[in-house]
Amino acid sequence: MSIALLYERSENDEAGLKQTAQQLGIDLSFMPFRKIALTISKEGFNVKTKGKDYLETFNQTAVVINRAQSKNRRLQASYIMEMLDKKTINTSQVEFTCYSKLRTLLQLWRAGLPVPKTVFVPCDASDFMKNHNEIHNEVDIADLFQAELSLDDGIVIKADAGTHGKMIMLSKTREELLSNIKETKPNIINPIGVVAQELIKKWFYDLRIIVYKEKGKQPVCHNTALARAGFKDFRTNTFLGNLVFEAKLPQSVLDLASKCGDTLGKGNDAWIFALDAMINVVDNKQQVDEAYLKAQLDLAAQDYLPVQKVKTDETRLTNFSAWNSRLEQTFSTYANSDSYQKVKSVIDENIESNKSAIVFHEANSCPEFWENTRLVTGLNVAVPLLKAAQSLID
Repeated sequence: MSIALLYERSENDEAGLKQTAQQLGIDLSFMPFRKIALTISKEGFNVKTKGKDYLETFNQTAVVINRAQSKNRRLQASYIMEMLDKKTINTSQVEFTCYSKLRTLLQLWRAGLPVPKTVFVPCDASDFMKNHNEIHNEVDIADLFQAELSLDDGIVIKADAGTHGKMIMLSKTREELLSNIKETKPNIINPIGVVAQELIKKWFYDLRIIVYKEKGKQPVCHNTALARAGFKDFRTNTFLGNLVFEAKLPQSVLDLASKCGDTLGKGNDAWIFALDAMINVVDNKQQVDEAYLKAQLDLAAQDYLPVQKVKTDETRLTNFSAWNSRLEQTFSTYANSDSYQKVKSVIDENIESNKSAIVFHEANSCPEFWENTRLVTGLNVAVPLLKAAQSLID
């Protein structure tokens, strides 16, 4: 019995998983999950694309690594596989929790873990009556938020199932709050209601922390994190143009992150999460001068340009191994630059000084890793992912 990699389309993470499996000597088969028909009937089960029958592949599969990028498709894939007696990384239970920011936070909050103050109003910004008249609820929702959260500190409106910073909006005035609430129309990334949070004073960076578990072993939190940094926006997502740096994690943070993983993966033998966290630094007076820091970030951005150039090189589609070697070489040059090391030093010092102020605000069950997390932290997430899958084969 083998491990199958389920995916919508093969991107760099999937190519990296295939390459890593070959290096580890792990038998990895492939299962597309987009233009494919999965059929159930009185005759049993069948699965095929227009050009290939995948039933034999399916029958020989014991564990499925679920790398569907769409949250909805990934949740559906895990549930289907489990109904057909396949084990999955991650399970549909985990996918259901991580699909929603609110569900994730509720789990962590119940376990006593630090999360941002969060308010959920299960009411949409507007409703339509049977007579087609529109009822606006923005004022009532804003009043409920302001009763719990302060506009002086900032109120963040979030799409419950959003990703890559989509539909995350900062409100500093009543007018902004009403406008942002109005933007939260029910859709695939915000199925119901409105979620608001306090603005965490995270200075110029946030953290992505990898935790994982194999069957029969204790959870592991990798000792360095991916720090996404910059002053471009209050959202430090790399999709918004921010830079990446390595961040050393104190033992207390490692312990909390492991507990987060244990909480979200409870009842499952093996799992992997990318936890998003922030350091709630209210007063940065003792930190370095921001003018100096911005200057170093500008220099780092210039040093990062060769990495960006390689990332956009389409030869990755025809010769992944050669493209990856160039990516690693250019990133090594960036990571050894003076500007990178200076910014990294500031981040490490800030985390150590404020380690008791960390808060966890999201968990990703299918993290992208090949281009950033692997190069920054030194952890090829494909390795714990494949080993977790191996540990589930009886």
